[in-house]
Amino acid sequence: MLKLALDHVRPTGSPFRIDQVDSSRTTQSRLMAMMQAGALDVMALPPNPEREANMRPIRVDILRGMLGYRVLLIRKSDAAWFQRLQPVDLKGKIKLGFNSQWADLAILQANGFQVVASPGYEGLFAMLDARRFDAFPRGLNEFSKELTQYGSRYPVLAVDKTYAFFTPYPVYFWVRRGNEALARQIENGLNLALRDGSFKKLFIQYHQQEIGLLKRENRRVLFLNNPMLPRQGADQDYSWWLPKSVKIERLP
Repeated sequence: MLKLALDHVRPTGSPFRIDQVDSSRTTQSRLMAMMQAGALDVMALPPNPEREANMRPIRVDILRGMLGYRVLLIRKSDAAWFQRLQPVDLKGKIKLGFNSQWADLAILQANGFQVVASPGYEGLFAMLDARRFDAFPRGLNEFSKELTQYGSRYPVLAVDKTYAFFTPYPVYFWVRRGNEALARQIENGLNLALRDGSFKKLFIQYHQQEIGLLKRENRRVLFLNNPMLPRQGADQDYSWWLPKSVKIERLP
């Protein structure tokens, strides 16, 4: 998506190269420090107060709200138990596992869930396997890849078919404060790509599996408030991926 945006605004014959940093073993705090030091130019993250204060967001949601739709990774043996749970039970009877560095931890806590927080990522799959908590919320665009990657190591893991969460949760590109030239290039490029349809084409290309999944499955989708959403809000058009048949309930 970043390449698409820059392709729309860079002069013809003006080459550029995007070098991607592997962030899977680095905390988000460390990545922010790298940006402040000039070691990174662009990050893709949801907003929170710390990021709003220290970086410059380009307020075009590159995932169109999809990251706010969360399914639950559970243990296969608990599938029948989750089917029996009522929405109100999800606050009092289950514990969620989550990364202590992720901005949306505050969303789960603000909505009254019991959360076991850990600074690792891969370790959370092991903790779920070891019954340290009952469910690990994952993005609609994340869970299938993770089951493929970690399923052989933790064969007890499965995705719950009963519940999903939804919260307004945009993902923006961010640059250093003061780097307005790059921010304007990215913003202009994304808006041009929205207008000519190439943004949507790329989005659909990469998310066909998730879109098809939502059309086939029938979870109860519970709405979570997002207290961290900036005043400017986010583009609320989810029609590219969320079927009209999906009804979103308020969490009791």
